[in-house]
Amino acid sequence: MKYVIREQEKQIRRALERNKSVLLLGPRQTGKTTLIQRLVADLSISLITPEIRLRYEKEPGILRKEIEALEPKGEKRPVVVLDEVQKVPELLDVAQDLIDRHKANFILTGSSARKLRRGHDLNLLPGRVVTLRLDPFTLAESAPKDLEERLLYGSLPGIAQIESLQDREVDLESYVTLYLEEEIRAEALVRNLASFARFVELAASESGRTSNFRKISQEIGVAHTTITAYYEILEDCMIAERVDPITKSMTRKKLTRSSKYLFFDLGVRRIAAREGTKPAREHWGCLFEQFAGLELIRAARLSPHDNRVFFWRDPDGPEIDWVLERKDEYIPIEVKWSNSPHETDIRHLKTFLAEYKNARTGYVVCQTPRKMKLADRIYALPWQDVPSLIDQPSK
Repeated sequence: MKYVIREQEKQIRRALERNKSVLLLGPRQTGKTTLIQRLVADLSISLITPEIRLRYEKEPGILRKEIEALEPKGEKRPVVVLDEVQKVPELLDVAQDLIDRHKANFILTGSSARKLRRGHDLNLLPGRVVTLRLDPFTLAESAPKDLEERLLYGSLPGIAQIESLQDREVDLESYVTLYLEEEIRAEALVRNLASFARFVELAASESGRTSNFRKISQEIGVAHTTITAYYEILEDCMIAERVDPITKSMTRKKLTRSSKYLFFDLGVRRIAAREGTKPAREHWGCLFEQFAGLELIRAARLSPHDNRVFFWRDPDGPEIDWVLERKDEYIPIEVKWSNSPHETDIRHLKTFLAEYKNARTGYVVCQTPRKMKLADRIYALPWQDVPSLIDQPSK
């Protein structure tokens, strides 16, 4: 199996060259362990193994003694890897102390930010570490031969590289089951696993739609505040991406204020929602829209510049699937399951461009083989070119 060099590996190497420590977060099976195994470390500790975890849980100070016993290599600080550090969050205090005293550089990985927080902030203060996020494969890392296959099976590295679709299905089933068992039950994040499992199914089905907490709470039979807490768990475990709406307008008073949530991987989403491999014809457009949104989010995350992804919706009128905010500019993006967009597909883009003076160009992401001009300042864009929207020169 050919290894794909991830952009995050390059970023980690650059950080270590600058004597910076790294916190690498990402959902399970996105390749964190594989990535860090490619890096040279003076001490590497995996906290997934129960015996090793128990040792440091009993006495976190052991880590300090082990690191201080490492032989110095000139002016170069020892590099220490702590894999799945959220398993023993007390070790972050040890790491913080050693970082502050310039005793070591750390590569810390985690699949949940929940136990790494103090209040709303990560334990390690800004400036001490470079925080990176490892996602499933992006289009730039692994372009799919078949778009429908990507929409159904997602792009988790360990799954996308399996030839047999039947084997991919089995592994995706295992992923969802293990997530509920290990990430939720083992971490004791919820008391009622049955209600949370039902929530995960509904949240997966609602992925990409404007959230309606009250509707889900009624279907499950738990409090509205519990649904809010459940979504926070999905965010902290990096299973769901929250996308906020644009709420400022000079002329519209009813813009949607509820967020959207996207499951981080379309294959995991489908299995969690208990959907098969033959979606209804009208469902392909919804999957395609989520696919484009995820690619925008991942590309924005890898960009050295400040790019953010929003959406825009007037409940009584137009809506835009995704809006990329870059510096002081909005880039509205509609997503259509078509290879030849029509005039009706761009009417909301025209509305948005007229509404917001800092929006210069709009796009329809679709299955066209080449970029096309559809109207003044509006273009059709092949789905393969979605990453190019990040950091491209303004028109």
